[in-house]
Amino acid sequence: MRAAGTYVCGESMEKVARVGVSIERELLAKLDEYVRLHQYQSRSHAIRDLVRRALVEEQWDAGQEAVAAVVLLFDHHSREISERLRETQHDAKADVLSTLHHHLSHDRCLEIITLRGSRASIMATADRLRGTRGVLHSGLVVSSTGEALL
Repeated sequence: MRAAGTYVCGESMEKVARVGVSIERELLAKLDEYVRLHQYQSRSHAIRDLVRRALVEEQWDAGQEAVAAVVLLFDHHSREISERLRETQHDAKADVLSTLHHHLSHDRCLEIITLRGSRASIMATADRLRGTRGVLHSGLVVSSTGEALL
């Protein structure tokens, strides 16, 4: 047993509550497989992560401030694509926090653009970036700013 005040997962034991959960055996087996596949340290770690993921989704659905990463794979030789992407970022509805550019090959580049704002502003900016001629593939990862997840 750990002494009070020791740290578990970045939190002191005084901030952690133990709870009992009733769960069907088949669902528990699926949880254990999920823990194994995703390499969680324990069921508790996995459950905390799943709860936080649900909270982030609720915050996103409620239109609260969020952060996001837009990942773009594009053809470097597509006419003026770099200028169009840069212009979109300057005109963005969401705050552009950073841009990371990778040269994958002579023809292909990967750009990761970090945004902060409301759901509407992030989606408007992400849609405009993804719709740029020359973008071959895109993805959007959304998260909370974190204040409500502690």
